Amino acid sequence: MDHLAASANYQVAIVTGAAKGLGLAIAKRLADDGCRVALWDIDFSRFDEMQAGFTPAMKQIVDVADMDAVDKAFRSTVEALGHVDILVNNAGVNGPIANTCEYPVEDWKRVLAIDLDGVFYCCRSAIPHMIDRGYGRIINIASIAGKEGNAGGSAYAAAKGGVIAYTKSIAKELAKTGVLVNCVAPTMAETELLQEMTPEFITAIQGKIPMGRFVTGEEVAAMVAFAASPDCSFTTGFTFDLTGGRATY
Repeated sequence: MDHLAASANYQVAIVTGAAKGLGLAIAKRLADDGCRVALWDIDFSRFDEMQAGFTPAMKQIVDVADMDAVDKAFRSTVEALGHVDILVNNAGVNGPIANTCEYPVEDWKRVLAIDLDGVFYCCRSAIPHMIDRGYGRIINIASIAGKEGNAGGSAYAAAKGGVIAYTKSIAKELAKTGVLVNCVAPTMAETELLQEMTPEFITAIQGKIPMGRFVTGEEVAAMVAFAASPDCSFTTGFTFDLTGGRATY
């Protein structure tokens, strides 16, 4: 266990896309585990602290698709909370469901800007700080779509596949620095992203899951909590499965 992780009185975590859905579940789990959690999101209008069940250390409106905004937010987090130990790149959009020949170009750009570029921007801001401290845990929320692809969801699958490959690459870069980088790859969860999908698409995805149900936010949060902890000390560049048996590799 790294001396910083062992000796710090508390850990500081940034969770992007944390105002709702999986990000909120992850933030709550990390807060319950004793972390001071900074929530980053583009919109907090639906966030309710009482319903969330925890008090975040800070809330910041951040567009992860804007490098300058990410840099500024990261500096603000360090200034307010002293350091950052954990970065969870969760912010994402699904985009429309359409065959590639009809896929709107602007939607393609938007999905990749948020789901892939945003991960790069946040990592690029956080990694130098973590290297300087000799400790860090980065968890990128990918998807089974990034492993297998989903017909009609090419932009999302391309972005999440990129996240998986990017995670493997930077994990190798950072392997001797004390900064570990891993992915989790859930199947579909009961979140607001379902509103972007057709009923037929949702039914088709559920039919691929041997357990016959979607993953819960709490299950994703539990996996993230391990990958974000000092106990995860010899795994980096890996993609943890959360697919109810759909992916066995």
